[in-house]
Amino acid sequence: MFANVLTGWRRPGVPLAEALARAVREAVLDGRLRVGDRLPSERRLAAELGVSRGTIVAAFSALREEGWLVTGRGSGSGVRLPRDLGERYAPLSVDGQDILDLRRAVPAAPRSIVTEAVTRALGRSARLLLESGESGAGLPELRELIARRHTAEGLATRPEQVLVTSGARAALALLVAHLAPRRTVVENPAFFDTLATLRRSGTRLVPVRVTTRGWDPGQLTTAFREAAGGIAVLVPDFQNPTGALMESDVRREVAELAARHRVTVIVDETTSDLDLRDHPAPEPRVPRSITIGSLSKSVWGGLRIGWIRGPAELVRALLLNPVSGLHTPPPMEQLVACEIIPLLGELLVRRRAELRHQRDHLAAALGGDDRWTFSLPPGGLTLWLRLNGVSGETVARRAAEAGLNLLPGPAFSPDGTLTDRLRVPYTAPAETLDRVVEHLRRAYRS
Repeated sequence: MFANVLTGWRRPGVPLAEALARAVREAVLDGRLRVGDRLPSERRLAAELGVSRGTIVAAFSALREEGWLVTGRGSGSGVRLPRDLGERYAPLSVDGQDILDLRRAVPAAPRSIVTEAVTRALGRSARLLLESGESGAGLPELRELIARRHTAEGLATRPEQVLVTSGARAALALLVAHLAPRRTVVENPAFFDTLATLRRSGTRLVPVRVTTRGWDPGQLTTAFREAAGGIAVLVPDFQNPTGALMESDVRREVAELAARHRVTVIVDETTSDLDLRDHPAPEPRVPRSITIGSLSKSVWGGLRIGWIRGPAELVRALLLNPVSGLHTPPPMEQLVACEIIPLLGELLVRRRAELRHQRDHLAAALGGDDRWTFSLPPGGLTLWLRLNGVSGETVARRAAEAGLNLLPGPAFSPDGTLTDRLRVPYTAPAETLDRVVEHLRRAYRS
């Protein structure tokens, strides 16, 4: 009986039609109702659930309007997933009824692209499944696709210069374990997972100040000198969390400082696809740097595909490291990535347009308020707010008490500074961002 799928759907204080519509949505998302399933007639369902037919009609009407049901003449109602839900950037957990969780700026999967890619990958997996499953540096096809993409962007790359990893964090962890630096130049602020990876390695962090306007040139010079013989981990393309874009002359200066002080530069390109300028174009890479990237921000973090691009001899050396295999994704995931990468151009057009709209919407909602200041970033996923007269930790704590989770500045600082900062992602839909701004204003007032 259909009623067994919706056990416990009645909620105190919630109108029956609204509670029933919500229960059907949750059943679809949980898989208790499958896309394409036919629902009982309104009369029969009313009898099963012990409600009036008018309640069923109202609930079904709301679900059809939202795109959860489709009704044909004489064929009843069938379950479907709304198109905007299946293709939107933000995961569902971001904008829950009770909690808005924006501590991570991450996407949901582009549902149709991923499901179709999985189907195609499965259809041509026979040879792969007859092999050992030990992919070493990665599937040759995937390494070729990644190398070809780098080459098309102006960085000539051969497949043997690519090592496939289970995400950008795995790539960084493997490089840090291999290079074992005593000192590391790191941005202030920097992505909190990058800081955690470096701290666990035992390296000493040498910070360089970054603002929405760029990298502090004086601190760059000092930091590279202090980290002589070590490494530098930089995000020159839409830096997380500031959104800053490193200018070409600064990139050349970084390369010169690295050569002078024997510093190995690792460039994290995780956000480089999220160029929100009117005419997106890849910037020149930092010369002689090692780059790491992934599909986590452009496609989906659940597809654990990342890579290291560097000299072929480095890739060979990394493969000799006994922990290398622990950082390699399963071959089937790599085969799915082979199906998705050729579609990245089309996908990025949609995702950039969505993010650009949400960035501008959030900026407009926050603008003209003397409680904070910010600059509109040319790309990336977040606004970096500077708060006036109150600490980011205070506002984040008060917002959390009201149901909005954000990360304050010190979470991104290697030395505990940036106490007046707050990171606000614009990955959520516009209506959710309006709720975010309301929470922020109340938290600031309190």
